[in-house]
Amino acid sequence: MNVQLFIPCFVDQLFPETAFNMVKVLEKLGCNVMYNPEQTCCGQPAYNAGYQDECRTVATKFVKDFKTFDYIVAPSGSCTGFVRNYYNKLFDNSAAHNDVKLLRKNLYEFTEFLTEVLHVTDLGATLNGVGTYHDACGALRECGIKEGPRKLLEKVKGLELKEMNDCEVCCGFGGTFSVKFEPISMGMGEQKVHNAVNSGADYLISTDLSCLMHLDGYIRKHGTNIKVMHIADVLASGW
Repeated sequence: MNVQLFIPCFVDQLFPETAFNMVKVLEKLGCNVMYNPEQTCCGQPAYNAGYQDECRTVATKFVKDFKTFDYIVAPSGSCTGFVRNYYNKLFDNSAAHNDVKLLRKNLYEFTEFLTEVLHVTDLGATLNGVGTYHDACGALRECGIKEGPRKLLEKVKGLELKEMNDCEVCCGFGGTFSVKFEPISMGMGEQKVHNAVNSGADYLISTDLSCLMHLDGYIRKHGTNIKVMHIADVLASGW
């Protein structure tokens, strides 16, 4: 099975090890993994800031870079959800309509691809400790991802999965929201970290590094005893 990688901007620049771990998992499952180095941003930051024309310019390049019949897999529910749910609006009644339709059909978030396309839940991973899962807004609300990541984590040897209070509540990042409404954003992040710690977890796990980056900022500043991990890093552990 051929798989094209879509690596979001912040993963490429700040967390490349997560992208490599995603490749590690996909190759273990027999996928032929390919990466187009010409890819750039999907346009979500510009769109969220109200710059739809500028977003359309970036998104047009994205559509060309991912003009393929292969599966496209990304370690981000936020970016996946944006392409799926907003590209049809950006390119409505345009020449790119059919290409966008194909792109939206082929694009999957990483855990979604594992559980719904490959039908795999046990990767043979090992991580000793207690983990709690944060439902990132992009994955949960934009992509409808809920049970898949939990099924994957339940199969990780040595990992005890505990639910925290308000696991579906936003962490406060929201991209431009965290800049425009910093006090509210930080308050939401603080509550999310406290809920994770109160669950007894050693690891705060999610599908989205944008959320984890935000939460890790609070954790580092306050010296909180919990570690954030992207689910790809968890699934690549111990083998």
